[in-house]
Amino acid sequence: MPAPDLDAYFVRIRYAGARAATAEVLTAIHQHHARAIPFENLDVLLGRPINLELAAIEQKLVREKRGGYCFEQNNLLAAVLRALGFQVTPLIARVRWQVPPEVDTALTHMLLRVDVDARSFLADVGFGSRALFTPLALEFDREQGGSIEPRRLVQRDRLVVYQNRADDAWTDVYQFTLDAAPAIDFELGNWFTSTHPQSRFRQNLTLARAGDGCRHALLNREFVTRYAGGRTESRTLATPDELLDVLAEFFGLHFPPGTRFGPPGAPWPR
Repeated sequence: MPAPDLDAYFVRIRYAGARAATAEVLTAIHQHHARAIPFENLDVLLGRPINLELAAIEQKLVREKRGGYCFEQNNLLAAVLRALGFQVTPLIARVRWQVPPEVDTALTHMLLRVDVDARSFLADVGFGSRALFTPLALEFDREQGGSIEPRRLVQRDRLVVYQNRADDAWTDVYQFTLDAAPAIDFELGNWFTSTHPQSRFRQNLTLARAGDGCRHALLNREFVTRYAGGRTESRTLATPDELLDVLAEFFGLHFPPGTRFGPPGAPWPR
């Protein structure tokens, strides 16, 4: 397996700290990554293939200063952590966020189990508006930080369920097992997510990025900033040029004037 360019990655995420395999370093790297590299599906809407080879991910997310979704983001983080000496196990999950209980979902989300200092953590920089800012301890039925809203892990029917609390209610985000997932599962999940007509990422423009005590998120035309404590600011983007300005200012993504995302009938047609 090729080694990542650690120096370039750390410049990208603005991290200049220690490189030892410790829980403190894991937390720091995770937090810097979440703040620097946005979650985004723009290449899917532009009809560009999502390549999961490490060299392709580094070219896009590190050198071109783009973002990506879970299969790109967490593959990059996994390669970096392994190079630093962490024990990393890739996991795959079924998304439950904003999905009715009776609706089945495919295995389309990648996350990581990281074992260090005789403890286990879940790392995930690739779930958009509900991605973690910092890793979660692999402990059950305990409210934890890790983002703007409280989080926790619970066990249900031999599954681990990751939950988010909002408005005093716990809501499922995704569910998974702790079994290592083979690479083919990620290839299939990535293919479905980026190409299937019913994929959420083929139907919507979606971005998210951790900020200073806040999280910026964009779903189609609705741009929302949510702060710790629950305060939110939102506005509806009216023009394609306004979208390009928001992408640049809040997500660090720069596209040529006139760029449009999606086919005719989509929120931002070409």
